[in-house]
Amino acid sequence: MGDNAKFSINGENYEYPVLTGTEGPDVVDIRKLYGQTGAFTYDPGFTSTASCESELTFIDGSEGVLLHRGYPIEQLAENSSFMEVAHLLLRGELPTADEFSDFNNTITRHTMVHEQLRGFYQGFRRDAHPMAIMCGVVGALSAFYHDSTDINDPAQRMIASHRLVAKMPTIAAMAYKYSIGQPFVYPDNDLSYTGNFLRMTFGVPAEEYEVNPAIEKAMDRIFILHADHEQNASTSTVRLAGSSGANPFACIAAGIACLWGPAHGGANEAALNMLHEIGHPDRIPEYIKRAKDKDDPFRLMGFGHRVYKNYDPRASVMQETVREVFETLKVKDPVFEVALQLEEMALNDPYFIDKKLFPNVDFYSGIILSAIGFPTSMFTVLFALARTVGWVAQWNEMISDPGQRIGRPRQLYTGPTKRDYVPIDKR
Repeated sequence: MGDNAKFSINGENYEYPVLTGTEGPDVVDIRKLYGQTGAFTYDPGFTSTASCESELTFIDGSEGVLLHRGYPIEQLAENSSFMEVAHLLLRGELPTADEFSDFNNTITRHTMVHEQLRGFYQGFRRDAHPMAIMCGVVGALSAFYHDSTDINDPAQRMIASHRLVAKMPTIAAMAYKYSIGQPFVYPDNDLSYTGNFLRMTFGVPAEEYEVNPAIEKAMDRIFILHADHEQNASTSTVRLAGSSGANPFACIAAGIACLWGPAHGGANEAALNMLHEIGHPDRIPEYIKRAKDKDDPFRLMGFGHRVYKNYDPRASVMQETVREVFETLKVKDPVFEVALQLEEMALNDPYFIDKKLFPNVDFYSGIILSAIGFPTSMFTVLFALARTVGWVAQWNEMISDPGQRIGRPRQLYTGPTKRDYVPIDKR
């Protein structure tokens, strides 16, 4: 606890405690502000507001730092697995060998979905966007798993958490298969979490599917890099929905809906489209010139970040992963050359340096996913699949917080003042 913050409102003086976390800026505790002063704070987008207390993820945007329960994301991406990171986020620590085996087996046993869900997919048009399907199917899980919707029972909360993490790859793969008219592929409990997802997505019943270890590693790394990212829009949506007491499946469906927005989960698709538009390294100077022109609507997608004002720590891991995937698949793609040269030019251009427009994780992830074989419509689905672990961990933390109350943001009202109703024949 630091010094008190002093406010003067309408000639009256007030003091509010300043709280200090283990990392990050101090926080002024204004919970009693309205009750004592009758005033609200005004913070559109909540960019200066701490909405909760959390032990999960820390970001230092100015230094380009991302920690999951204290562990740097670069170390986790290089040395860990997505299932290990899932254990870390859900249970607080990296697992021992025995703990990992138990956790992995628990998740594996939950990968199948209720057979009647197959019929649920038939209700969607064949050309439905996979994210539309994900919103509907995940929200409907509460209709199939009644035994894990009591949020006041810690055992049920954990079962729901395991189910969501385990079933999301199956649901995502089924959404993809449905969109291309191929039969669903059931999970294989002998495969890893990520290998199983690749097989369910790209395998067919007519022949054996062999998981490529390099692609499996790349996808696992992508999942790790997207596992959690502090109080972003979709995570805040999950917490807000959960604060009302909504069941966990509904809360995660709300997170998926928020993630669907192009400013959040759709950024990697936009970055890939931009690279395709540039098309060839020779055209990069033309597009950089356009990006600098404030009168030109063109913007460099995949550069800059709402939080990071330095190099996105996930982007450097992604760049290395792109190289590994392209070498494994023997891909020679001009889009990759455009990406590399665009990055180099932007990082050395005073305009981008001054504005801190560094490449972010979306700049590379779209290239990797496209090379593996995913259509752009699946990019945000994969993001949702990975982020489910973070959403579930955040939801559990929120439910367990004794200080948590139902979310109720305030407003600065600028509409009409009180006026009397006038009958329609006198207007």
